[in-house]
Parts: sequence; C-alpha cells; structure tokens
Amino acid sequence: MTPVLLSLSALLAASAWTAPAAGAAPQSVPAGWDKVDAAELADMTGDSATRKAPLADVSAQAEEPELLAMQSLRNNRFVSTEKTYPAPDTGVLRARTAQYTGSWEGFAFEFDEATSTYALKSLANDRYVAVEKNFTGDAKNELRARSTSVGGWERFVLYHHEDLDRWALQSTLNGMFVTMENNYTGSLQYALRARSTEIAGWQEFNLYTLEP
Repeated sequence: MTPVLLSLSALLAASAWTAPAAGAAPQSVPAGWDKVDAAELADMTGDSATRKAPLADVSAQAEEPELLAMQSLRNNRFVSTEKTYPAPDTGVLRARTAQYTGSWEGFAFEFDEATSTYALKSLANDRYVAVEKNFTGDAKNELRARSTSVGGWERFVLYHHEDLDRWALQSTLNGMFVTMENNYTGSLQYALRARSTEIAGWQEFNLYTLEP
C-alpha cells in the first residue's frame, strides 16, 4: 500500500458551522473552512486522484483508511504521541517527526453522528486525545493521548479548506482551534494546544492516510 495525501473531491459539500458543545466559547470560522463528516472523509480517502505523500515506507502499518497522520504546515513535521514522557505530560502530542515511521505518528479518527465530532485515538498507546484545560502555564490546553474513553474533553470538529487543501481541528471543550507551538523550547517544543480563536498558519495541518 502507498501513503497518500488527502485532498477533497468534488463531492465534498460545504456544511454550515454549528456551535461547539455547551460551555465552550464559540469561535467564528474563517470563510472557506468547512466541517467534514465521516462520509466525506471516506470519500476523500477513496479518491483515486490523491497526491503521493513524502512519507517513509509504511508497508507493514495498519490498513484502515480512517487511520491518519497529521503534519503541521508550520514546521512540516508529523505529530507524534510522546508516550514515554514522564507525568504530567505523558502522551502529549508534538509535531516533531520528519516523516511517518510508525504508530507514534498514527491516529484513528472516530466520528460520532450524534455530535458530528471526532475522537482521536493514538495508535502509539491506544488512548484518546484529551484537551487539558486544567493545566496551567505553557501546558494549558495541551493535547494528550491519555483517556480510555471519550467525553467532552476528547471531542473535536474537523475542518477543511478546499482551495488551500488544508485542515484544522477545533476542540468542543473550549471552542478553540488546535495550534502547534513552534516557538516553544524544551520538552514541549512543537506541542499541540487548543488555544487559538482563529485559523492562521499555526493551526493548519495536512492529513495523510494509507491507501490499500
């Protein structure tokens, strides 16, 4: 199988923005960004016209089309789950890998019809990604793969911009868009945090999948 970069087909219809879950602060979505549901995502993974992705050989990896890798467009690095980090940052998500090499950069995007949201399950540790809104300082609202079940902290809205062919994630917990912290230093350099009110570069990603 060959890894490919996802791109929207002509079948992707624009869908209206709806507010996040109760308690979150709704943020306006810039023009051109559309919500993507499970059926649309399936259409994209099956699009024969998708572009080839500059990934490592992953012939031994999972074959499910809903298994995706995320690449930050700010630093061109793939998002990894830091499962060996010590507490409290165990499982933190960081865009720090030059290529997709295995499960540390893989995520299952699980769609929930009732809420029209996704839960992201890390293939590195089989845990769901949560937004740590109770953390403080530089780690506030960081994304960590640490949950064994899905609740409000683990729900995200997925957006795509057809003209730019870029993706964004919004937490339903606080209504904020996921950002890659390019200017951080130390162990949290390139960490992902749900902390932005806009989509403007640091919040934009590529998505990759494995095509059978």
